[in-house]
Amino acid sequence: MACPQVCSGATLQCSFGVAPTVLNVLPINRTLTSGMPAANIMDHIPLVNIATFGMCQSPANPMVAAATAAALGVLTPMPCIPVTAAPWIPGGAPTMLLGNMPSLDANSMLMCSWGGVIKILVPGQVQMLIP
Repeated sequence: MACPQVCSGATLQCSFGVAPTVLNVLPINRTLTSGMPAANIMDHIPLVNIATFGMCQSPANPMVAAATAAALGVLTPMPCIPVTAAPWIPGGAPTMLLGNMPSLDANSMLMCSWGGVIKILVPGQVQMLIP
């Protein structure tokens, strides 16, 4: 079975975040999947496409490092502000283009500048199998 395409409403999780979040895709490309705007690899803008993951636990995050130092070395999570400077890394061979960029599939991942790896838990697309 092909890897599902990702759309607005997909559930994301960061390896250093404490809570999952939802992908927000603006309807710029005018393509829908399961009735929601379809995503491409350029849908990586912090706080526009990628919401906060609650609290960040990455020691590479300067806010976490400062709070941990103030707590005498006890890891102290701080509010998450994703820093996703580069586009999503496609999970496989791009099979479809949206807005002249590869579409986002469920195997894609996104790197946060603080060391986190953002993965897609639920792509948002609903597939129905008809026997």
